[in-house]
Amino acid sequence: MNINIKQKRKLNYNTVWRWHFYAGLFCIPFALWLSITGAIYLFKPQIEAFIDQPYSNLILTGPAASAKDQVNAALATQPGSVLNAYELPQSSTAAVQILVGKDKQLERVYVHPQTLDILHSIPEDERLMQYIFHLHGDLLAGDTGSYLVELAASWMVVLIITGLYLWWPRNNIGLAGIVYPRLSSGGRTFWRDIHSVTGLWIAFFVLFLIISGLPWAKSWGGMLKQVRKMNQTTEVKQDWTTGRSSELAERQANNTPPPSMPKAEHNEHEGHHMSNSSVLIDYSLLDRIVEIVEVQNLEYPVLISPPNKAGANWSAKSDTPNRPLRVNLKLDPTTADIVERKEFSQRPLLDRIIGVGVAAHEGQLFGWFNQALGVFTALGVFLLGVSSVVMWWGRRPAGTLGAPRTINKPKLPLYMGIIIGVLGIFLPLLGASLMTILILEFMLLSRVSSISKFLGIKD
Repeated sequence: MNINIKQKRKLNYNTVWRWHFYAGLFCIPFALWLSITGAIYLFKPQIEAFIDQPYSNLILTGPAASAKDQVNAALATQPGSVLNAYELPQSSTAAVQILVGKDKQLERVYVHPQTLDILHSIPEDERLMQYIFHLHGDLLAGDTGSYLVELAASWMVVLIITGLYLWWPRNNIGLAGIVYPRLSSGGRTFWRDIHSVTGLWIAFFVLFLIISGLPWAKSWGGMLKQVRKMNQTTEVKQDWTTGRSSELAERQANNTPPPSMPKAEHNEHEGHHMSNSSVLIDYSLLDRIVEIVEVQNLEYPVLISPPNKAGANWSAKSDTPNRPLRVNLKLDPTTADIVERKEFSQRPLLDRIIGVGVAAHEGQLFGWFNQALGVFTALGVFLLGVSSVVMWWGRRPAGTLGAPRTINKPKLPLYMGIIIGVLGIFLPLLGASLMTILILEFMLLSRVSSISKFLGIKD
């Protein structure tokens, strides 16, 4: 009886180890990439403040120009564009940052608040932290990259679960090699301890980062939005986009003014020359809106946007990365009076959960300690990747991939099978890829002797 139990345990361990090996082989490049880009993005506020330093302490010799004139100065740099958003300056000596757009293009223009000189202009997608954001979220490959990152994240969940199973103490005495590494052991034991102990300490944080990042993914986030639309009579408005195409669609919608938007007379003397196919939009109401929004004490940055639908209101919102502090305002398009104020606490429960998760994911929920925790996790993921490669390369037999051998009729505990089934449903890309792998192995890989021997499927 004891022999059967030991044999069963051996079969389970070997099979789980094999799953862990192949999941790691696929995930390691993504894990290293995401840990580096993610660690950089944690410091977005500090990095952007440093980049914008040349435009943060300007010399003003008189009163600032009107918001309307500031907007028109920015629009003149991009013929045919419209106001996407006016960002309230963080201080009285800072340049006014104005987002102007046309179709799917978005330009950030830095305008001197008094002289209306254009100090700087840059496409929004070429800003450093926006670039890092897409390197991290979609590998600069649009929706295809988002699918790949989501697939890798899904397999990272398998990697963590199987890793914890392999870590579970078996006949060990003491905590050495379990909760702290034996640094003086050297060789294979050293790297194994570094790998397993690091994995233990960061497992929860990595799982949190994966789950909190899923709503942004093209596949998972898109399906979540479709589920939310069920039995809804109004449009589901989310505070986040799902993939690059969703971001561009939202941008284009915000760059399209409604037909009823008041038009201004052309005035060449004000330097508002536009292309022949363009019309000037009257942004006179913006000055009144700026006055009203400024006294609301919203968290920086604060964006004011014109309506993009007929009969709609102007909007103002705090776009702070600490999402629980965000506030949204709607202002009457005629009087500029505030007609609605929505605090974060008034949003649907699911939106609040996701908002808190995203803020923590980006290192902005609870100050510097959140950023430090993010760096700790990123370094842990990087160390896991490096240590796994070192161990794999050291034990890999010549002429093979070095995967753990398949034992005849491998068995998994029932609970492990249930976990995998649930994960395959909760993470559809994981389920689809797993089925593809099993079919491919059965129909091809296990039937070609050279391939099966290289992959460790057969001796």
